Amino acid sequence: MKIQINIIAIIFLSLFLVSCGKKENTEGTKEKTEIHTENENSGLAELTQDQMNAVGVALGQIEMKELTATIKANGALSVPNNNKANATSLYGGAIKTLNVQVGDYVRKGQVIATIANPEFIQLQEDYLTAASRITFAEQEYRRQRELFDNDAGAKKNLQNAEAELKTLRTRQASLRRQIQMMGISPGSVSNKNLRSGLAVTAPISGTISNVFLQIGSYIDVSTPVVEIVDNSSLHLDLQVFEKDLPLIKAGQKIHFTLTNNPVEEYDAEVYSIGSAFESQSKTIPVHCKVRGNKAGLIDGMNATGIVSLSNQLMPAVPNDAITSADGKDYIFVVTEEKKHQDEEKSHGKGEKKTVTFERVEVVKGTSEMGYTAITPVKTIPQGIEIAVKGAFFINAKLANSGEHEH
Repeated sequence: MKIQINIIAIIFLSLFLVSCGKKENTEGTKEKTEIHTENENSGLAELTQDQMNAVGVALGQIEMKELTATIKANGALSVPNNNKANATSLYGGAIKTLNVQVGDYVRKGQVIATIANPEFIQLQEDYLTAASRITFAEQEYRRQRELFDNDAGAKKNLQNAEAELKTLRTRQASLRRQIQMMGISPGSVSNKNLRSGLAVTAPISGTISNVFLQIGSYIDVSTPVVEIVDNSSLHLDLQVFEKDLPLIKAGQKIHFTLTNNPVEEYDAEVYSIGSAFESQSKTIPVHCKVRGNKAGLIDGMNATGIVSLSNQLMPAVPNDAITSADGKDYIFVVTEEKKHQDEEKSHGKGEKKTVTFERVEVVKGTSEMGYTAITPVKTIPQGIEIAVKGAFFINAKLANSGEHEH
């Protein structure tokens, strides 16, 4: 009888322990599930400044961009012919000095190079000789005039003297002008100051785009020394198809990027629309003035332009600021920035920055020129910072945090 009672007691004790174990497991699972759910619902990710630097996370703000109703067109940068010039010499000679190189900025009248030629000395010698002969011709003319007035000389002699004086004065005027065109002051020409060099000057202000010769090269009137381009009048020529032409009007804003640098964005404005088709592409050129920053822009560069057909501005962010998860699109908003002591570095004397990001759902709109228009699902305060680059890594950090908690 006693043995039966002990067996019954053991059975009850086992059932009680099993029941308690299940209850503990259920409560533990429930607690972990609540922690995991809370972490998923929070949508917060915390990164240190070192982590942000390592993965390239950058902060910025939501910008207002003209991204609606646009036309995309290809084109090239160009400079009008009246803003291009070749520096040439009016006389032949050998390059003696060359004072510029490609990329240098020069001002109108600045000396580009000097050339040497013995003929330059001969030209100045002829000028001095003409001046001396004029002095003698003037004396001879006065003498013949006096003889003629006193009926002591023939009229023919007076006429010959007058003709000779006029011829010499014409010759002197021609030589004077040639010397001036050489860049030499006629008044400075003397027997002790004959110059064998000639200065080649810049006809316009601008940037040296090409150097055609080198020291020692021989040039003549048809040989340019350098090419100068004035980029202040740089404009963009876009090739627009016929179907889009009615939508283009003077004054419209253009955003464009270079083919070799699609990240940097530049601005332009339509000022003229062509009236004839290009023979090969069947497009019509649209001429645009480049506005604002022109750094790095060079005549002949290929570009892609976006013509804004309306002035409606929309909130937009760089494409790298948007990440996708579970069929939805998100951006990350900075909710808190704090500093705390970094004990591992500086032995407790330094501070370590930590940034907390909140994932906010958005609806994407038009995407152009590296930006995408967005409509946040919930209100975002104006001027708040967001992650404009590296949203993918922040989202990965958020996902990893959820897995660790689980």
